Amino acid sequence: MIPHDNKQRCIEVTAADLPLHCPTPEMIAWNSHPRVFLDVTETGTALCPYCGTTFKLKAGEVVHGH
Repeated sequence: MIPHDNKQRCIEVTAADLPLHCPTPEMIAWNSHPRVFLDVTETGTALCPYCGTTFKLKAGEVVHGH
């Protein structure tokens, strides 16, 4: 993932980013909320209940064992 300032509202993720949680390590720590794990494996997307960021699994990604 590319570092960002917590204002980006749609973030594309890959299988390498799983297990996925928000805030991600790339987000600025001072502006963060409690960590919440998100499942993008079933529908390909997940919405963070704290900040409203949408995480979208990159097209063609193959998820193993998550």
